[in-house]
Amino acid sequence: MARVGLGVNPAAGRDIRRLTGGASVVDDYAKRRVADCVLEGLTAVPDPPSVRVMPDRAGIADHVLEEAPDGLAAETLEITVENTAADTRRAAARFREEEVRAVVVLGGDGTTRDVASEIGSVPVVAVSTGTNNVVPSAVDGTVAGAAAALVATGVVPADEVAERHGRIDARAETPNGEKRLTALAAAEVSSRSFIGSRALLDPDDLCGGVVSRARPGDIGLPAVAGALESVAPGESGGVVLRLADPDDAPRTARAVLAPGVVATVGVESCERVEPDEPVAFEVPDGVVGADGERELELTDATVEFRVRSDGPRLVDVDAALAAGADAGTFALEAVDAPPAPED
Repeated sequence: MARVGLGVNPAAGRDIRRLTGGASVVDDYAKRRVADCVLEGLTAVPDPPSVRVMPDRAGIADHVLEEAPDGLAAETLEITVENTAADTRRAAARFREEEVRAVVVLGGDGTTRDVASEIGSVPVVAVSTGTNNVVPSAVDGTVAGAAAALVATGVVPADEVAERHGRIDARAETPNGEKRLTALAAAEVSSRSFIGSRALLDPDDLCGGVVSRARPGDIGLPAVAGALESVAPGESGGVVLRLADPDDAPRTARAVLAPGVVATVGVESCERVEPDEPVAFEVPDGVVGADGERELELTDATVEFRVRSDGPRLVDVDAALAAGADAGTFALEAVDAPPAPED
């Protein structure tokens, strides 16, 4: 039987940025409801796949399994739970080892990044329930489950509806040695010298960085780049941005830097970068972030960024459902009406 993996990050959508910014709260109840809908969506195909659900300490997985639709084979994924981001990475690795044919992940960019680090070539349906949601889609859980079922059962070939998203590798040479991180949509350089709440909310702090996608409808550095240069999520390469004071910069861009934060940003330069082409930033005292979250505190460091083309295989939910309809998956045989009673 085909298998689908379901991973829900209990911590996504609940950090301090609900107080410092305009991000909405996604509590455990909301995540349970979305996860319930995912399992219901799996039954949209005639022979539904089984599902493995990532365990957690918030009780989300337990509830989802208790409420699973009749006839759907649903089990807990056997992993150690530490209540950290390592749980998501561990679950993704186990999903890959168990040869699930699609994974649905509920979270934000950070959760999707954790899954991507271990999931390999398994197609991913990323559903937005986090803070920074550039990569995950704002899609109904039922629809996401149906798309995963179509791919997992082979009704819709994954190669037709899933494509590789880019990623960005950052490597910093510091007096204390080498440091690394990986981002999916954006790797940012901030002038603030400490991580703090991790959120990139003040445009004056942002010095620039590299993005693997650029659209005005994104959030953060991809939105700034998207105001000047368009790069589709599956397109190779990316954009390097170097920012400056808006009063001194040769041009400016108006963009959504974070939920609830719209700002005018000064752009010193905005240039396309090819896959694997190195881009260097000097960081005398600052932080390098990944997808809107400050991660690495640096002093007197040189940071090298490279856009890679081997990020996660993300499923286009709309394309999967359309292909499923074209294949006749949702068309049922007409049932003859009973004869009308005689007068």
